[in-house]
Amino acid sequence: MPRDATATRNRIVKTASRLFYGKGIRAVSMDAVAERTGVTKKTLYYHFRSKDDLVTAYLASRDQPNIDLFAKWYAQAEGPLPERIRAIFENIAAGAANRRWKGCGFLRTAAELVETPGHPAVRQASLHKKRLEAWLAEVIAVEHPDQARQLARHVLLLLDGAFSTMLVHHDTAYVLSAGDAAAALLRQPL
Repeated sequence: MPRDATATRNRIVKTASRLFYGKGIRAVSMDAVAERTGVTKKTLYYHFRSKDDLVTAYLASRDQPNIDLFAKWYAQAEGPLPERIRAIFENIAAGAANRRWKGCGFLRTAAELVETPGHPAVRQASLHKKRLEAWLAEVIAVEHPDQARQLARHVLLLLDGAFSTMLVHHDTAYVLSAGDAAAALLRQPL
């Protein structure tokens, strides 16, 4: 793909990401994405055959940056493993205090597509969650090699539960409580 075409595609994904995250995928039309990006619908459909492709690209563009952010928070935290994992939850709580925070885009997209479980964007959301779980298992394995996969799954469930509960209550105390539970779990493994 020529450099100009790649730049245009990236601009479309960046614009779609802001719109989809802010309003939800069902509420945002391809017309709105084209208009906000400043491209024609023909250009939009040159880069993405369908809205489904664009929604999938939106989630794919968020995959590694999200994992990198979790890894950054983990690396910047001080203390043993439980405190470093708790720091991830504390950083989520700090972000959730911002009025523009809308939760986990992967979970929200999967919820909007609940009636189409084979949708490529749902598969992309699943892939992201599996990659996040694998990263958690990696960091947990340093202290708990035999239980890393199971503990990572428990921490992921606490993360996703915290994201979901925050959407309902808009109270960061739930994320902090989930962080406390994750830290306790890692101090006293199964």
